[in-house]
Amino acid sequence: MTPRLGLSGHQYSTGVRRYCVLALCLMFQLGWTASYKQGDSVTLYVNKVGPYHNPQETYHYYTLPVCRPDQVRHKALSLGEVLDGDRMAESLYNIHFRENADRQTLCQKTLTEKEVEQLREAVEELFYFEFVLDDIPIWGFVGYMEESGFLPHSHKVGLWTHLDFNIEYNGDSVIFANVSVKDVKPVPLDEGAGLSQGSMGGAAGGLTVTHTYSVRWFESPLPHSRRAERLRDYSFFPKTLEIHWLSIINSLVLVVLLLGFVIIILMRVLKNDFARYNVEEDGGCDDLDQGDNGWKIIHTDVFRFPPYKSLLCAVLGVGAQFLTLATGIIIMALLGMFNVHRHGAINSAAIVLYALTSCVSGYCSCSFYTQIHGQRWVWNIILTSSLFSAPLFLTWSVVNSVHWWSGSTQALPASTVLLLLGAWMLVGFPLTVIGGIVGKNRAGSFQAPCRTRNIPRQIPQQPWYKHTAVHMAIGGFLPFSAISVELYYIFATVWGREHYTLYGILLCVFAILLSVGACISVALTYFLLSGEDYRWWWRSVLSTGSTGIFIFVYSVFYYRNRSSMSGAVQSVEFFGYSLLTALVFSLMLGTVSFLASLAFIRYIYRSLKMD
Repeated sequence: MTPRLGLSGHQYSTGVRRYCVLALCLMFQLGWTASYKQGDSVTLYVNKVGPYHNPQETYHYYTLPVCRPDQVRHKALSLGEVLDGDRMAESLYNIHFRENADRQTLCQKTLTEKEVEQLREAVEELFYFEFVLDDIPIWGFVGYMEESGFLPHSHKVGLWTHLDFNIEYNGDSVIFANVSVKDVKPVPLDEGAGLSQGSMGGAAGGLTVTHTYSVRWFESPLPHSRRAERLRDYSFFPKTLEIHWLSIINSLVLVVLLLGFVIIILMRVLKNDFARYNVEEDGGCDDLDQGDNGWKIIHTDVFRFPPYKSLLCAVLGVGAQFLTLATGIIIMALLGMFNVHRHGAINSAAIVLYALTSCVSGYCSCSFYTQIHGQRWVWNIILTSSLFSAPLFLTWSVVNSVHWWSGSTQALPASTVLLLLGAWMLVGFPLTVIGGIVGKNRAGSFQAPCRTRNIPRQIPQQPWYKHTAVHMAIGGFLPFSAISVELYYIFATVWGREHYTLYGILLCVFAILLSVGACISVALTYFLLSGEDYRWWWRSVLSTGSTGIFIFVYSVFYYRNRSSMSGAVQSVEFFGYSLLTALVFSLMLGTVSFLASLAFIRYIYRSLKMD
């Protein structure tokens, strides 16, 4: 079902325009605390509707044939709320603070046959609605469906026309709100119900329904500062997030084993290598016995600069940017800067931090590019700035076009698109250029313990288990296995309806992921050098960076076996942004892998002539 947005362009953009001026002020959505006196009006905003199993397929509430004001007035939204698909508009519900109301009439509406069919399809697709009262989301189903029996088969579809609002308060503030349909009978929407006889008081050929509501206020002992706990305890959507210690223990055991392998076994091997290679007491690195084999014999080639230097440096720069961005987001979450009552706060913070950390990518990329004797530093800056932004723009264009075609609220308004483009063109790209210029001017010489000869050494034929594909399989699977359990909870948050609050565990898992990636990279690099293969530069990036491939494969598994998502709209968004997620992990882990391998190689060749 793909309902079209039934709002004029002026009505649709009224609220959206206002948020542009306040976007930076509302970026982190720390907000103000609303206080009421008895009898004060409490505004209830209608927001969106959509299939229960497709979280990202949402439509404006007023696309359904429901009670709506003559002039739709939208609430001023933050950037994060717009990105989250929110389109809040004032409703006809008349709610006053601490004043109960019983069976109040909202409106009486006569539905055409087409509108009844639209509602029937919405109910059959398990459409739910989301209202917002004092920044508290309120969820409920649009209607009721019952399947029973095989012979005879019974298929009943009904519309909820009465809602009971239960609101909790403490002092002068609202603590929690929900809606219920207990002891309420739905209006039948079965095929032909009421259309020929005008049931519920309607004229022939139409179905007339009367929408009503009741309001009940309950005092709560919970203070306003802790009302987020009340929302977490409420379970309209299924709860699966728990403190999963088994995942952490599994990851920690893997890290201990890997560290033990790298530190104990690998260092013992290196100790034997040093003892064998440091027999000579005179001469530098260039005077080593060429009759030996192993990693010592390629000392004049191991620091030979790789092909595609600009692309390698761009990968390292953008990877460093995302490492900074991810760390910043997790730290901000640990500091309590993201309130679960504020929609899209993490989205806003991620966009702003991505723009501000662009200087990190420019600096790291251009600095290392200069160190390895790169000449086209301007092209390097352009490549760095577009390495992620170009795939992001392409993916977003496809996803947004699908949402726009279906009338989904996930389609960004033109004002939001211009705002995001402006943020990249006026903040992100200039900071990348500034960071690149500073990195170029402050770059020193490349620290190589051994000189590189002009003529490269011939690389012997390698066994099959030292090929790139095998290293990518090993280097990608082990970091993925360390986060595989936690990855389910992250997917349930991003592609579900969970509120992720276990940021301390997330920080631990993030550190475990980076540690495992670094350890695996060092081990694989040593085995590569032991085979007299000095092409470690790109190999170190690809080995652990291949974790992104495993993450995308897991996303396919999650879509097919762990979720109930379906339809073109949800599928395009899921797989499009899953590809971008895999790219981000590949860039981050490829950067960590490369830096760990570089530090390891410098260490072993610097220690080659120990006394």
